[in-house]
Amino acid sequence: QVQLVESGGGLVHPGGSLRLSCVASGSIVRFYSMGWYRQAPGKQRELVATISNGGSPNYTDAVKGRFTISRDKAKNTAFLQMNNLKPEDTAVYYCTAHRMTESSWYYWGQGTQVTVSS
Repeated sequence: QVQLVESGGGLVHPGGSLRLSCVASGSIVRFYSMGWYRQAPGKQRELVATISNGGSPNYTDAVKGRFTISRDKAKNTAFLQMNNLKPEDTAVYYCTAHRMTESSWYYWGQGTQVTVSS
């Protein structure tokens, strides 16, 4: 059973940077699209960024110009580079992905905590 495993979260001061990683664990699969969600305390989960099979990225307005999503298709991994972090970015960040056979996000990671505080 394939699972996604995130890493790279932690505590950072406002204006700092973090780089999140997402790797597949278990069965070898070929992902079509990958993405990152986040959920802050008391808030609903929101989509942060996605990257298509061809490498085209999309971002929610709140992170445009600060976050960069990328992927290494050969290694079946995804990354989220987060720069100029703000307290509003504090959340649990989840990696997600799907293959051509799924119509929506199917695989999920366990989440990694990102806390931005002075």
